[in-house]
Amino acid sequence: MTKSSKNLWGRFLFQGSGIVPTKRLLIIFLVLSVALITLGSLLEMDWGFLIVVNLLILFGSLLDLLYSPKKNQIHFKRTIVKELERNLSYTVDIEVENTSEHAFNFLLVDGIPQSFKSSFPIKGEIAKETAVQVRYETNASVRGNYEIEQLHCRYTSKLGLWAKQKTVSLVDSVKVIPDLTETKSYLGNAQRFLLYEGSKIRKQQRGIGEFAQIRNYGVGDDPRMINWRQTAKLQEVMTNEYEPEHGKYVTILIDCGRMMGAELKNGNRLEKVMEASLTVAAAALQKGDYVSVLAFSKEVQVFVPPAKGIAHLQTILHAIYSLEVGAAESNYAAVLTYLETMQKKRSLLLLFSDVRSFLHEESALAYLQRLRRRHMFLMIGIEDTALYNRINEEPVDVQTAMVKSIAQQQLLLKKKRKLKWEKKGLQMIEAREENLAVAAVSHYIDIMNRNLI
Repeated sequence: MTKSSKNLWGRFLFQGSGIVPTKRLLIIFLVLSVALITLGSLLEMDWGFLIVVNLLILFGSLLDLLYSPKKNQIHFKRTIVKELERNLSYTVDIEVENTSEHAFNFLLVDGIPQSFKSSFPIKGEIAKETAVQVRYETNASVRGNYEIEQLHCRYTSKLGLWAKQKTVSLVDSVKVIPDLTETKSYLGNAQRFLLYEGSKIRKQQRGIGEFAQIRNYGVGDDPRMINWRQTAKLQEVMTNEYEPEHGKYVTILIDCGRMMGAELKNGNRLEKVMEASLTVAAAALQKGDYVSVLAFSKEVQVFVPPAKGIAHLQTILHAIYSLEVGAAESNYAAVLTYLETMQKKRSLLLLFSDVRSFLHEESALAYLQRLRRRHMFLMIGIEDTALYNRINEEPVDVQTAMVKSIAQQQLLLKKKRKLKWEKKGLQMIEAREENLAVAAVSHYIDIMNRNLI
């Protein structure tokens, strides 16, 4: 295909600049051609005459172009959010300005990446010497940094016989970051958010730690913490509330190895782990702790040094938002060796990884036992729902019974290996994907409340 033919084909695909016939013109031309041919056959007209008539009609339709604006009389401006959260809908506004004396109808196709979901083309009309706002919704399913470079417009006069096409250079840089819905939910109402497995997570109840505030007595509060002076003054039961000491160190380890690419209901394991990691980081930073983040696969990909203050959450977010699943297995031994040199102070190590794969890494056990002397270790993984579904399946035939027994055997083997690691002081938990962030924050607060760091 030659360059000129590619350009011509691109015009029909809403690409480039040029002039293309509309469906209205093609239908009119087809109907008139059939009528003339039929009439010519009945009246035995000369074919040359019929061809001339068709050409006159074709060239006469070109007068329609005189009643549509010139390309330099139409201007566009795009307004889009610079940071989009994954799988959330956002509104994009496009301003269309017409400086000509002709009204026109238009179709717009924005040059957003293919991973962004939206419906194009967008239809609209604009009067002469006015400006209109066009709006559409989009959502992005793949994290990363993107450039939106072009906007394609096709417009016609009111007759709508020929369409002019224009490609405008509108450059916007956008970042697609992890879904922060759970993080915002925690920051908005931590106590309500942390309702997990029927038990409400509380702050310190026995006066150990720093005094936080005096509040109304609630069901389940320690009666020994009742503030009798305030109770007598206000004529209602008041209790002292304590919280753990601030300034502890929390290190979040994010596994980006091959097994983290397993697909879930909404995204893959890495997506859910990143959302949970940011929620834990927000919880720790809000309580005045130091938070560092280390992302790894075969080697270390990202390391964010420890810092405190909720502003540090943006530093973490901008460092990890573009992480991708690696093609190789994770090298736990190399990462733990690196961590041993970087994190000298006692801290809580929260490892987000695949528990099943980690249990077979015997080489990492020696490194973890050495780290355990200085740090508190907690591993959090996503529960394998497919395995539990097989276990809960009714054995209606021999094949189903065999699959069920193998699944039960796998679960027992995993529990046996998990118990072996836990006896050495390496705690491991698994949670359903929708409860991962809640479980992680709940265990973090529980460890801090018990002053284990």
